[in-house]
Amino acid sequence: MGVTLDDDARQYLAAFEDVTGVDGRDCLVTEGGDRLLIVVASGGMGEAIGPGGRTVTRFEERVDAQVRLVEDADTPEAFVANVLAPAAVYNVTVSENNDTVAYVEVAEADHGIAIGTDGRTIDAARQLADRHFGIDDVQLI
Repeated sequence: MGVTLDDDARQYLAAFEDVTGVDGRDCLVTEGGDRLLIVVASGGMGEAIGPGGRTVTRFEERVDAQVRLVEDADTPEAFVANVLAPAAVYNVTVSENNDTVAYVEVAEADHGIAIGTDGRTIDAARQLADRHFGIDDVQLI
């Protein structure tokens, strides 16, 4: 499934790759442009974060935005779990009926983390799951 990026997202990914040396697979930009969610190539999180978080901090300073990194995955289940991290995800089941829905079992104490401030985390999970795997909805159980 191909991901189509707008000009801003492409520019942010180019800057991300320049600063970190890690392949960025996708970028979600908030309306104000002050928050970015970057999907990092599988296995590249450590290098993208850098020692003590210095590499990602350098990127944040360069683009003047808060950045959240998500590691890419080969399966929709692993990908959805990665987007919802650091919430403790016990299980992800993808159901294909009229719509394709990912049902995510999250620790009760971590529901707030999985939802995020103003629903940002679950919204990002829905957008990214659709863009990368054609999943219509992500629901917490």
